[in-house]
Formats: sequence, structure tokens, C-alpha cells
Amino acid sequence: MSAATRLLPLAALLAAACSPMYTTPSTAVHQPMSVRPDMQAETVPATGSIYRTTATRPLFEDRRARHVGDTITINLVERTSAQKSANANAGRSSNMSAGINALGGVSVGRLGRLSVDAGSESTFAGQGAAAANNAFTGTITVTVIDVFPNGNLLVSGEKQVAINQGNEFIRFSGVVNPDHVTTQNTVQSTQVADARIEYKGSGFIDESTRMGWLQRFFLALLPF
Repeated sequence: MSAATRLLPLAALLAAACSPMYTTPSTAVHQPMSVRPDMQAETVPATGSIYRTTATRPLFEDRRARHVGDTITINLVERTSAQKSANANAGRSSNMSAGINALGGVSVGRLGRLSVDAGSESTFAGQGAAAANNAFTGTITVTVIDVFPNGNLLVSGEKQVAINQGNEFIRFSGVVNPDHVTTQNTVQSTQVADARIEYKGSGFIDESTRMGWLQRFFLALLPF
């Protein structure tokens, strides 16, 4: 076997290691992120009326989402701001002195050297501050994946945007009150309970902003 032939497996391994391996980022939104609506009856009974119980929508019902498999548009209007500061100060001091004035069998001159003097002092000062500002705007259309007994809708969905350097994932899930859904079948994200909003990416640009596993290992091993 020639040297070039022996190097082929190594070259293939290096090529596979250097090729981009983009993985879908993990998520914390409610699962599944999409479901199909219930199947309709294949045969529609002839009732002789324009009203049919097997129809997808009743005769006088609008197009707002209310069933599993329906879609609803979420207007993302998230904006949060938080500030926190703390200060603490503490101080303590003490002093003690003692001496022996008389002792049987010992002259007063020697007693002058027997004395005790002690003192201690302790101070503490602490200060901390934190601030956070976040803004998230846009729209995403999600799917009703469950209907609760009280009529609230559990929605979940994902939007993927593919670019030449990776993928962007926008995910949303939460509980929607049907009373908050507008006639345009939209709802504000601020009106969604248990809302979970994610914006993640995959690709070498996203990977370059993350700490490597070896660096994380040494950081955990040598925190100082």
C-alpha cells in the first residue's frame, strides 16, 4: 500500500472535521410546535340544509382560532427594563486592658510588668448594581396545539430563517385567551400567559461567539 493510499482515510477524517456541522438549537417552548387538525368525515350526510354539523366552521362563526390545528398570529411587542442596586456597610471595634496590682510574695515593682492589652477592629463595605434592557418586536404565526377545558388555547410555533452563514430560529409558545384575539386573528404577546420566546441561531458565526468546551472545562476547574 502506497503512502498516498494510507493518507486517504486521514484526509477524509480531517475534511469531515473541518466541514460545518450545524445542529438545531435546543428549545424550551411547549411541544409539539405544530399539529394537524382533526380529520373530517369523508362522507357528508345529506340533510337538505345549508347547515352541516360536520363542517369545519359553523354557519355564523368567524375565522378566529379556536380549534386544534388553527393558526394565530402573535405580535411580538416585548420590552423589559430592570435596575437593581444595593449597598451595605458594617463596622465593629473593641478594646480590652488588664493589670495586676497586688500579688502575695511579689513586689509591686515586678507587678508593673504584668498587664494585658488587646484590641480588635472589623469593617465591611459592599456595593452592587445590575441593569437589564430587552426589546423584541416582530410577528410569528403559531398553531393551536391544545384547547383547555375553559376555552384557553395553548399555542406553539417556530419560524426558521435560512441565510448563507447559518439558520435563525424564532420560537414562541404560550396560553391565549380567545377573548384577546382580534377580528384579524392576531393577539399581542403581552396578553399571552406562560409566554416562552426564543431567538437562537446555528452556524459558525453563532459558534464563534460561544466559549469552547475546553475553556469551559478549565474555567470550572480553576474558577479563580
